[in-house]
Amino acid sequence: MWKRDEAVRPTGGQPVALPPTPAAAPTASRTEAGHIMERDIVNIGKSVVIKGELNGSEDLTIEGHVEGTIQLRDHVLTIGPNGKIKAQVFAKAVIVLGEVHGNVTATEKVDIRDNGAVEGDLVSPRIAIAEGAHFKGSVDMQKKAAPQQQTKPVAVQPPAGATAVPPPVPQAAAGQRVGA
Repeated sequence: MWKRDEAVRPTGGQPVALPPTPAAAPTASRTEAGHIMERDIVNIGKSVVIKGELNGSEDLTIEGHVEGTIQLRDHVLTIGPNGKIKAQVFAKAVIVLGEVHGNVTATEKVDIRDNGAVEGDLVSPRIAIAEGAHFKGSVDMQKKAAPQQQTKPVAVQPPAGATAVPPPVPQAAAGQRVGA
């Protein structure tokens, strides 16, 4: 099924070190405390076509075609310049360099770069659309509202020893009857 490159075949029984595959190339970044943190970034090549539901728990770059649903709720989704997406997208951040047809929901940011195109609704607290990008749809930039506490009406009791004052009785205007 997979075609192996003849140049990497070991000769004389000695193992050959292969370069890391781009499918899960780790990247290093520094935290605020200066510690180095590695994150895996998975690439979907431009000849790959996926139809259905795509879920993941790492950052993802798509250069191919995806149709269906993409869910990377806590990670970054990058649609490369060759990427063509026909899907509902849910991610922490979405960077668009290719084409997206479908609604995009991001908890942090949607970034449509130069030559990127989105046809669908965007929901995110931060949205950036570069000059030269294409966008057709609606934008909802409301931050997630904290769940509101339901308040019950509180009956106000007069302090001990005080008498409750009844509500005022309506007075009849000249020629009108009250309480009829």
